[in-house]
Amino acid sequence: MPAYDTLVEALNDAKKRGYTTDFNLEFDALKCKNTGNSLNPSQFEIVEFYRFEGFTNPDDSSILYLIESKDATMKGVLVSAYGVYTDPISDSMIQKLKVHH
Repeated sequence: MPAYDTLVEALNDAKKRGYTTDFNLEFDALKCKNTGNSLNPSQFEIVEFYRFEGFTNPDDSSILYLIESKDATMKGVLVSAYGVYTDPISDSMIQKLKVHH
């Protein structure tokens, strides 16, 4: 896996590698705001993940997930607060993301 110094650097490289869908975390799915397509936890795999820690502020910590749908029709990214979910999410989504923390 590549090593990145910043989240922006990782996002730019992911886009070059074909991870172009921008996913948002919803209660029980990942949703692409642009297309409206959604993936529930059984429909995607986390291919890679990267942690970024805020050096001056712990609140700046985040994790980048590179996501692929199991049917190979979608590749994208999810950026999330480091282990903190501000909105409620389903147990199955917590378990899917927790494996990579």
